[in-house]
Amino acid sequence: MESPNMESSKTERFTPKHLMAGGTVLLAFGLLLDVHSLPSFFSSKTSGEPCQTVVQSQTKLSKQQVARLLTVPEGDKKQKVQEILKDPYCKLSDLQVRAGATAQREAYSLEFDSQAWLVILYEGDQYAGYRFNVR
Repeated sequence: MESPNMESSKTERFTPKHLMAGGTVLLAFGLLLDVHSLPSFFSSKTSGEPCQTVVQSQTKLSKQQVARLLTVPEGDKKQKVQEILKDPYCKLSDLQVRAGATAQREAYSLEFDSQAWLVILYEGDQYAGYRFNVR
């Protein structure tokens, strides 16, 4: 027969904190598994979307340009991003991200990774974000 102390130690193994932590881990794992099925506001395809217009085929971004871009907050002026990145390799098709808002996308080749592209999203004159696409 078990003593009362042993029974209480077994029931204390799963406190609300433990259950919350376990549930959080399971939720995070589920989201990671499902991330590929979520719609992307940058592309209807995961990679390899054809350019609509080639602007500057010799353009390649340096690590320094990418690092400077990361300091620009979303919602800042499109012009500020374009001053850092210069002309894009190409422009991708526009997207309807939100109801009533058309977004423009520009793609940049990276000099330090030939398999990846940086895609910039603009809504009107505002910088809306970026994404790395890997071929």
